[in-house]
Amino acid sequence: MMVSTRGSLLGMLQWQQHSVVLFAASAGLVIALREVLGWHWLRIPTTPVAIVGGALGIFVSFRTNAAYARWWEGRQLWGRLINVSRMFCSQVLAYLPRAEDGAPSALQRRLIERHVLYVHVLRCLLRDQVPWTDEDVVRFSDAATREALKSETNATHALLDRQLAELAREADAGRLAPLRMDALDRSIGGLLDVQGGCERIKRTPMPRGYGYFAEQLIRAFGLLFPMAIAEDLWVLSIPINVLVCLAFMMISEVGRVLEDPFTLFWNALPLSALTRTIESNLRQRLGDEDIRPMLRPDANGVLM
Repeated sequence: MMVSTRGSLLGMLQWQQHSVVLFAASAGLVIALREVLGWHWLRIPTTPVAIVGGALGIFVSFRTNAAYARWWEGRQLWGRLINVSRMFCSQVLAYLPRAEDGAPSALQRRLIERHVLYVHVLRCLLRDQVPWTDEDVVRFSDAATREALKSETNATHALLDRQLAELAREADAGRLAPLRMDALDRSIGGLLDVQGGCERIKRTPMPRGYGYFAEQLIRAFGLLFPMAIAEDLWVLSIPINVLVCLAFMMISEVGRVLEDPFTLFWNALPLSALTRTIESNLRQRLGDEDIRPMLRPDANGVLM
């Protein structure tokens, strides 16, 4: 996620260089046809072009707003994941018996570290990465666990299933009161709700028609707009056409890159930083001292 404004105009133009060339060439073509071939009839009244431009702006903005809603929902889901993770950790430490010296028991540590493994695996799966070679996943699991999870159709669900099964055994043995078991059950249910929401966003792309029609309409507008301004602006119609049409194209591009908030592109959610937050918070509750520092934005102002 970009957390600072360290981008440059040159970088933006390089990113959209094909569009810049197209819009500059379309305006240059109109000027050449008018001045070289004498096609002065090649002119469109400004009123219909302005109406088309206004309608195009609304259409492109609608797509971008819909994409941003997906991005923001993803951030809200991960905010809930952080809160539920903290609550689950506190419940495990408060509801289950500790060791004789007052330190977290082996069971409590296993449940909390398994939850840290869960969030790291979820991060990898949402980013279409292979979790079993991820450094953080390897740190919080052994080879047998990773091998068993590879065969699961939903590895994160399998981890939560293990959590619930172990807690149920404690309840059956009388070491976990029914009301406390019910509270832990709700926490695990909340985790599944968050996971399901993230999977819904990840696996349900926006209809391709939004992007396709927006791009084609912008290109068509880039051909018509110079016909409305070439007579008055002449050569200046080239940069004006690039500026106006590139603005439409950039709004459309913002929508495209926000459709999936769980990528490794610079605009995506900082899942690595969020999972590191969960890991550090939970391990601190366990009394661990080798807590890794929180992730910070890199030299380009990007936090992942």
